[in-house]
Amino acid sequence: MASQGHCLRYEGCNFFRQRLVLATLSGRPVKILKIRVKDESPGIRDFEASFIRLMDKITNGSRIEINETGTSLYYQPGLLFGGTLDHDCSVQRSIGYYLESLICLAPFMKHPLRITLRGVTNDQIDPSVDTLKATAIPLLKKFGIDGEYFELKIVKRGMPPGGGGEIFFSCPVRKVLRPVQMTDPGKIKRIRGVAYSVRVSPQIGNRIVESARSILNNFLPDIYIYTDHLKGANSGKSPGFGLSLVAETTEGYVISAELASNPQGQGAAILPEDLGKNCAKLLLEEIYRLEKIK
Repeated sequence: MASQGHCLRYEGCNFFRQRLVLATLSGRPVKILKIRVKDESPGIRDFEASFIRLMDKITNGSRIEINETGTSLYYQPGLLFGGTLDHDCSVQRSIGYYLESLICLAPFMKHPLRITLRGVTNDQIDPSVDTLKATAIPLLKKFGIDGEYFELKIVKRGMPPGGGGEIFFSCPVRKVLRPVQMTDPGKIKRIRGVAYSVRVSPQIGNRIVESARSILNNFLPDIYIYTDHLKGANSGKSPGFGLSLVAETTEGYVISAELASNPQGQGAAILPEDLGKNCAKLLLEEIYRLEKIK
């Protein structure tokens, strides 16, 4: 990173969201140069352009300049305004890609944020809405962000490549955050999860749950994984299924793992039993890493 005057200057596409989020919070303009200049298709991608439009919606008075090739971006942040909004996310990335940044910015808006996001709710790249709901929301509550207007709700599920999902996120405004000290992870006390399926047989969710429990029941008795099968207009445009698991500790730590099926027409088909077992093993691996920190 090199700073020239008041404007921060960066090169490349790495940490694209983080740079814009931190620029918005600090009120400093940022210029990002040489974005994928050596790629066959240089410049910002559709999902990044959609993220820029989202930043423009939640702020008031932002100035955004992109050159013709899309390899250079200048962003001068405006005031975090908030309010009631809706945004169509790019189906190249899931809603979690956009929601992660919104969670960082929402408590500092001028008006409480109430936003509807449409697109892909669960994919293999970004954290799913289920995982963010089970991990990020409890963490924000520790910082004192809570109340009747603090909500993350999945209205429709959408799997890649078609999408068609919809979520609603609302967050109150907080001028001061409560400090949090988390040094002792504690012991795992329970595991919760959701096995979701859209535009496939309802039995797939049950098969995922049984296979995941066959692994986890050897270690813990308090396990509850519920199935969420959506159909009709609430099931999006593409078939798919997946599993999101969360382990909670005695000290309030939350550890997550998730897996989703391959998008329709891409890659080999995966059995629900294999997906359930692999996701359970991923969660146990995360728990093992936490134990090594102690």
